[in-house]
This record gives sequence, structure tokens and C-alpha cells, in this order.
Amino acid sequence: MIQKITLSFFKVLILFSILLFARSNAYAQTIAPQTFDGLEKLCAGNSFNEFYASFSYIDFPAGTTFVVELSDAAGNFTTPVATTLLQTVDVSATQKTIKYAVPTNLVGSDTYSLRVKSSTGVTSTRFRNSLGNTAFPAYFKPYESSFFINGKTDTAMLCAGGSLTLSVSADTPSPINISNIKYKWYKDDVLIVGQSSKDIVINSTGKYYAEIDYGQCSDVNFSSNRVNVVSSSSGSNVTINSSLGNPFCASGTGTVLTATSGNSYAWKKDGVLIAGATNRTYSTNESGLYSVEVDFGGCKATGTIDLKSNSFEASIDAEDGYKLSAGETVTITITTGAADATYEWYLNDNLIPNETTRSYVVAVKGNYKAKVSLASGCVSSKEFTFRINGESGPSSVIPNIIKLSGMNPYWNIPDEYKNANTKVMIISSNGDMVLDVVNYQGDWPQNNVDFKNVNPVYYYVIQSDTGEKKGSITVIK
Repeated sequence: MIQKITLSFFKVLILFSILLFARSNAYAQTIAPQTFDGLEKLCAGNSFNEFYASFSYIDFPAGTTFVVELSDAAGNFTTPVATTLLQTVDVSATQKTIKYAVPTNLVGSDTYSLRVKSSTGVTSTRFRNSLGNTAFPAYFKPYESSFFINGKTDTAMLCAGGSLTLSVSADTPSPINISNIKYKWYKDDVLIVGQSSKDIVINSTGKYYAEIDYGQCSDVNFSSNRVNVVSSSSGSNVTINSSLGNPFCASGTGTVLTATSGNSYAWKKDGVLIAGATNRTYSTNESGLYSVEVDFGGCKATGTIDLKSNSFEASIDAEDGYKLSAGETVTITITTGAADATYEWYLNDNLIPNETTRSYVVAVKGNYKAKVSLASGCVSSKEFTFRINGESGPSSVIPNIIKLSGMNPYWNIPDEYKNANTKVMIISSNGDMVLDVVNYQGDWPQNNVDFKNVNPVYYYVIQSDTGEKKGSITVIK
């Protein structure tokens, strides 16, 4: 009997020792966080996102790894937020420092907590910041710059008893396309409580601006322009600004007219309503007297601008389709008030060399283009096109001489051969094919002619519905 009791006692003792060892071993793994290195909060962004967590640890097996975890935005670790491991530094056999980055999609909050977790499942207590708090702000700031409201305009008008909407502008730079950003709105430097969207409806005058809300990580540099909202009864009028000034250079896409901010707009030019022009801005490259009626919600006001252009007026005295008689010439002249204009003349889309004055003597039929440009200041140009026809008979003769320095430096065959049913070939004296086209438009030679010979000779073949014609062409420099 005594022997049985003794054996049972030893079994109990062994079992108790095993449990005691397991319990003491479980409590042996310990992670002790240190205070943040002078940090009160985690304010990350595209310009900076590196933080450090130092801690000591004991009784962990070799190969144990550690990660830094954030709580959720409410400060709970039920579903912790994983940070990005950047580097692990072994300070000593029992101390480590982890460099980490907060997630770029972190939901900003002023009540985050931080801890370290081992690969064995052991977690530390919460870190304390430099103020001794276990809860602290943490934000990732995807936008770190100033921005605009009210379409970059610093004034707005408010009707008596009405309302006006101020909005974050899409004008660059702008945070408007970044999701999850909240804003703080101010009137006369006092925070307007309960306003966090990109728009705000106001019903009183004052100076307004917006700031990106990053909680305790907010920065006054991430704010908008100041907008002075005045009453319609204060004598202020609707103004129209031209993005390129007034007068403006009419070349390119033109200037953008911007009216005082309101609820709706109706634009006119020279007193005539412009169909579809109902936005705050209107783009144009034409001069004129522009006006816009702005509805401020309860009252309306109108602004005007006499828009002038720095461009120039020009005209040409060419008669399109003029029929040129055999041996006849006609002088075409461009008229313009621009003193520093330059001129170019084209025949069948080919630049006519050495013709740079405002007049040109036309001696052959073809498609012509005249171009006049301003050489300085507001650089712009105007083009005029016209066609000169010719009589049948002598003009149907195929020329066999081209004078490159003359008024017609191209081989201009009669119009009846300029069609898709006619094939034109030109062959050098060496037998090289230099041109083989259909629908020839009188634009050869396009490249430099080889003047190894004094006046090189070429041979042509014209194949049309009426038969085949052959002959020679002498090119004179």
C-alpha cells in the first residue's frame, strides 16, 4: 500500500514539474519596448517615411524575427496594421532597433498605438511616445503642398439672403483627385466646425480659406489661397480676367476668360449670346466685347471686357480660279498693316525660292498659297490659297525647259495630264528613273538637281487615256 502511494506521489510530482517548467518557459519570452526617440507622432508622407522602434528581448530561440505593428485607427489591436520593414539592427544580443515605414494607405487618426510582435507569437506592451502617451497621431500625407480654391480667384460675391459654394479647384497644383483627403475650412482665421469636404456652402461675407486636415500632423503650409467674399450691395462688380492679358496674342489656343465666382454663367460676345458658354471660364482667340451675367443665387450682376488681340489684319487681291491667257501675267499683292511681316509664296505646295516680298507675278497656272507672318512680338501668321487656271491651246504644250531661278521652277505640265488616269515618268540621261507617279501635280524637281553637266537633260514619258507622249526636259540653273 505504501509503495502504491509513493509511486502515485512521484507521478504527481513529475506532472507538476512539467507544468511548472512549461509555464515558466512561456513567461520567459519577454519584449520590452523603449520610448520613441524624441517622437510625439508619426507624420509620414511622400517626402519622409522612416521611423525607428527600439526594444529589448530575452529568452527567444535563435532565428526569431520581429515586426512592428500599428493598432487600428481606434487604438485596438484586434486587427493590427502591418508596417513595412525597412531594416533590422542588432544593437546587442538582447536588443534590436527596427526601421519601418507606415502604409501609404493608412487611415489617419490621433489615437494609434504601436507594438512589436515576434514570430513566436509574443507581443510587447504598447510603446510610449516622448510625452509618455501610448496613444499618438499617425498619418500618411499623400499631398504636401499649397492649393487653390474658388478657381484661383481671390474674390467672390454673395447676394443678400443668398448662399455661395466655395470649392477646392482642380487648377494645378491640386489634391482634388486624391481620395480620403479631408479639409478644414476657416472664416476670418477661425475654424468652421463640421466642414471636411472639398466644398463648402457659405451665407455670410468674410475671408475664407481651406487647409488639408491631417489631424495633429496638419501643416499650415498645406493650405489654399484666401478668398474675400463680399456682399453684392457693397459696390463690387463682376470682373473678367484674361489668362494671356489684354491685349493678348491670338496664336495657339487663345486666352481663357475667367469671371467672378458665382452659381451660374451666361456669356455674350458683342451683345450676342454664345451658345453653350455656361461655365465660369470661356476660351477664345478672337477679339471682341465679351460680357458675362453671373447668378449669385438671389441676385445677378454683369461684367465686361473689351478684348483686344495683338495679331494683325491681312488681305490678298487674288481672284480664285482666274483664267490666265497665253503669255499673260498677273500680279498678286498682300495688304497688311504689319510693318515687320515676312512673306512666302508656294506653287503646288512647293516653296517658290527667292520670293519674299508682298507681291508675286503669276505666269503659269496652278494651285498657289501665300503666307504672311509676324517676325517678332506676338508671332502669328495668315495663309491665303487660290488657283490660277489657263486657256486650252498653247497652254497645252508640254514645256521642255525648266529654269530653276525663274518664276516657275518646276515642270508644270498641262492640267489635262494631272489626273489619276495619267502616269508620268522622268528618266535621267544615265537611264535612272527619277520620277514614276500617277496624278502628277507639277512639283518636280523637289530635290537638288545634279549639275555635273552644265544643263542636265532628262527624258519624260506621259501615258494617258489619249495615248503616250515622250520628249526631253533641259534643266537650267
